[in-house]
Amino acid sequence: MTRFFVTGTDTDVGKTLACACLAVAWDADYWKPVQTGLAEEPGDTATIAALTGMSADRLQAPRYSFQAPLAPVAAAALEESEIDPAAIVPPFSTRPLLIEGPGGGLMVPLDCSTLAVDLLSVWRYPTIVVARSARGTINHTLLTIEALRARKIPIAGVVMNGPLNGGNRAAIEKHGGVPVIFEIPELQRVTRAVIAELAHAVPPLGEILAEAIAA
Repeated sequence: MTRFFVTGTDTDVGKTLACACLAVAWDADYWKPVQTGLAEEPGDTATIAALTGMSADRLQAPRYSFQAPLAPVAAAALEESEIDPAAIVPPFSTRPLLIEGPGGGLMVPLDCSTLAVDLLSVWRYPTIVVARSARGTINHTLLTIEALRARKIPIAGVVMNGPLNGGNRAAIEKHGGVPVIFEIPELQRVTRAVIAELAHAVPPLGEILAEAIAA
């Protein structure tokens, strides 16, 4: 049961897009444990289904879903609810499983005392960091890598999303000591065919596992 955690350096950096590419490339299942923002969009699980054509049994249902596009703790409070981190248990899967973290990144609060990274510290799954390619990404990405290393969480690599930027890629690989495993260029349209084409650039699963960098 190979499992990867997919986190971002910020909000709307392309985690779900990256997950779609990875799911197609690795024939992986998908799980978004905590979903917010359903008042404004159908949700990441529905997006993955549309972009990959995966059957419903391959898409694990979120453990918690909320309407407001806010951090999980805030979105839950608006619905007079709360998240129990102990109840977020990865489901069984016979395929590789991609676990998409909450929007905002590792330090997003799930409840009043638990951050997303605290849950990951228990699981200790190899983590893929999705980052923008544009200005500011070096700082955000290196801080995310540092947070993972401080907690001894293995890092599988970085996915960069946006206009190709060789300088930023080189800086992240040099100063972060992790590989950029693939890049998603700026896209005019995102369709199932586009995702299938992008998936060809994703390295084989075995290669990523072999090169995952332990803290």
